Amino acid sequence: MGERLRIALVGTYVPRPCGIATFTHDLAKAMAEAQGTSQGGAENPSPFLSTVQVVALTNPPQRYDYGPEVVFEIRADVPEDYRAAAAYLNQAPIDGVCLQHEYGIFGGPDGAYALELVERLRKPLVVTLHTVLYEPSEGQRRVLIALARRADQVVVMAERARQFLVERYGIPAERITRIDHGAPAMPLEDPEPYKARLGLDGRRVLLTFGLLSPNKGIETMIEAMKRLVPHHPDLLYLVVGATHPEVRRQFGEAYRRFLEEEIARAGLQAHIRFVDRYLNREELLTFLMAADIYVAPYLTREQIVSGTLTYALACGKAIVSTPSWYAEEVLGEGRGLLVPFRDPEAMARALDQLLSNPEEWDRLRRAAYARGREMAWSIVGARYLELFRQVLERPRPGLRPAWVLARPLRLPTVRLEHLRRLTDDTGMLQHARFAIPDRRFGYCTDDNARALLFTVREWQRTGEASLLPLMEVYLAFLQHAWNPEAQRFRNFMAYDRRWLESIGSEDAYGRAMWALGEAAAFGPEGIAEPAWTLFQEAWPGAWSLEHPRPWAYAVLGGVAMWQRFPGDRRIRTGCLELARRLEARFETYARPGWSWCEDRITYDNGILPAALIAAGYSLQEPRWMERGLAALNWLVEIQTDPQGGHLSFVGNRGWFPRGGEKARFAQQPIEGAAMAEAAAWAWRATGDRIWLEVLERCVGWFLGWNDRGCALADLKTGGCRDGLEATEVNVNQGAESTLAWLLTLNLAHRFLRPSPEPDREAQPRALSLRRS
Repeated sequence: MGERLRIALVGTYVPRPCGIATFTHDLAKAMAEAQGTSQGGAENPSPFLSTVQVVALTNPPQRYDYGPEVVFEIRADVPEDYRAAAAYLNQAPIDGVCLQHEYGIFGGPDGAYALELVERLRKPLVVTLHTVLYEPSEGQRRVLIALARRADQVVVMAERARQFLVERYGIPAERITRIDHGAPAMPLEDPEPYKARLGLDGRRVLLTFGLLSPNKGIETMIEAMKRLVPHHPDLLYLVVGATHPEVRRQFGEAYRRFLEEEIARAGLQAHIRFVDRYLNREELLTFLMAADIYVAPYLTREQIVSGTLTYALACGKAIVSTPSWYAEEVLGEGRGLLVPFRDPEAMARALDQLLSNPEEWDRLRRAAYARGREMAWSIVGARYLELFRQVLERPRPGLRPAWVLARPLRLPTVRLEHLRRLTDDTGMLQHARFAIPDRRFGYCTDDNARALLFTVREWQRTGEASLLPLMEVYLAFLQHAWNPEAQRFRNFMAYDRRWLESIGSEDAYGRAMWALGEAAAFGPEGIAEPAWTLFQEAWPGAWSLEHPRPWAYAVLGGVAMWQRFPGDRRIRTGCLELARRLEARFETYARPGWSWCEDRITYDNGILPAALIAAGYSLQEPRWMERGLAALNWLVEIQTDPQGGHLSFVGNRGWFPRGGEKARFAQQPIEGAAMAEAAAWAWRATGDRIWLEVLERCVGWFLGWNDRGCALADLKTGGCRDGLEATEVNVNQGAESTLAWLLTLNLAHRFLRPSPEPDREAQPRALSLRRS
């Protein structure tokens, strides 16, 4: 079955008397049952415990007693409700949205209010088109094209509809999927037992059902019955269904009264009967099963789908219909009889042929039933789920933010509100639930090192005095984390300030050394000296590191120290040793088509070429710089979407093994920061503007130029959401993600100014800015 999907359907919904409402209900039920779940109920009162929820369109002042699966209501003529629904769906734990489109159910000119929802929706969207007009008005055409462009996939229920979309609306064929309307899985049975339930014994029954309106063509059948009844006196024609609500609203029951008068004038009261009410599913199926022949005497061709015909096929009915587009398609190849529009004589001949020829009647109903079995809701529900899985597996088109299209750039302002929110007098908390600090997980050295690195860099850029207390907190945390006996930093601390380990990871050590190196080299007075002291004490621990990322972090910190203190031979020697190890790893693992230092692409990847470029540039070792630039170029290449040109980072749900497939999700903000760091170093080392474009794309990834077209950065607070998932963003704004955004934005403000020039003063130079 695969992982269960959580889908929201948008449309009218039962008990509202509307064909779309019935369809939405049946599709919701089919999708839920296809995943082994129900739609909720007393045993499952929470809507998010089921796999399918519904956003229902209402038409005030009417009110409906919806089931628990309806989680949100939209008043059709209130545009604010559509915007609120989009905000609700964006926050809800759902994987995708399926919108049922019919012009008459949405408010605004030609149903344009639907666009208020879809244009704000960030979730994958499938739009099911219940009407595709061959000759739409300009407004109808505009609305449908806008829906199709926003949708990840469009569903139609007939090949003719696909043809219209391609030829008359310009929708790409690959964006269109045909899935049958859907119908109950019914047995092929004799009508007589069902007639007995309805008191119709001894009658041969013709049936038309659906909401009554003038385009049903009942007048044609009245005229045909005048010709049939003398030859078939037991004949009864049932017209089942209430008057269409819109017809009743505008004209009352005038059309039904007209038909009743015509029946009385023809003397057919004993042979034509109305069932004037909205039937539930069980009642409707009983009437259908009781029918000998189903009749669809529509007056026009412009019907691209018919739920009534679909149900008739599923019930194994012999069908006589006028040649609407949908009828031509589903009744072709001997599955039904087609007669011309508004031709009572032809209708009477076709019906007489079946009433007089039991073998032909039986052959026709069996052919119809075989097609109807392919339309069972169980099959249709599974097809919709498979379509959603396909949509979720492919990247969604993201739009390049307008600010990256031309210089001078207007970068977002660096905001520190969320950084301060996550920081207390102990340090920076690791996690947040949404944007609220989550104290359960305490603190870690990794994040406090990143926070010190960012605040030092931002102070260099701006000279903002309010950053000094934050630096003091983060530096104090690192001082307390240092374990001199183990020559390592502790990493995880509980909220009550208990250390949860005596020796932290190599990564924690490396990140602490990077931050301490930059703080010692370029930090303000009061920070630089204690950072220098701790760095010198901890530096010997770098020699025992065994993994490439800790080598890279330590190299970046050592390079900063050596730039500030170029006579310190111990720092230079350590940097040279770690860079040689990193170079050797590349030589061991890299092969044609795989320019990497491991057999898997995993996390914080840009840091590895960044360290080689930094060491080669600053320590004047050209081969390291060349190796780092080649690795970075390859890393950018394999992480660039070929269609959108945006960055598509390796996700942590499987990584990217050599010879395997690259995991697309969940993409982490740390990858954007690491790539930005590498691009900044590459620009400084080469002066090649292509690296500024890579830095632009890193910023753009945070702002929505990514596989989901969703922004991760919160421009009001400086927070950042925790990852790009297959269907949405992870809404939590933890420390790692927030600092990844802030570090990237800091680099962008430093390097993406109008017509930047690489720093060509005498080497060595720091990547970070000196304070202005």
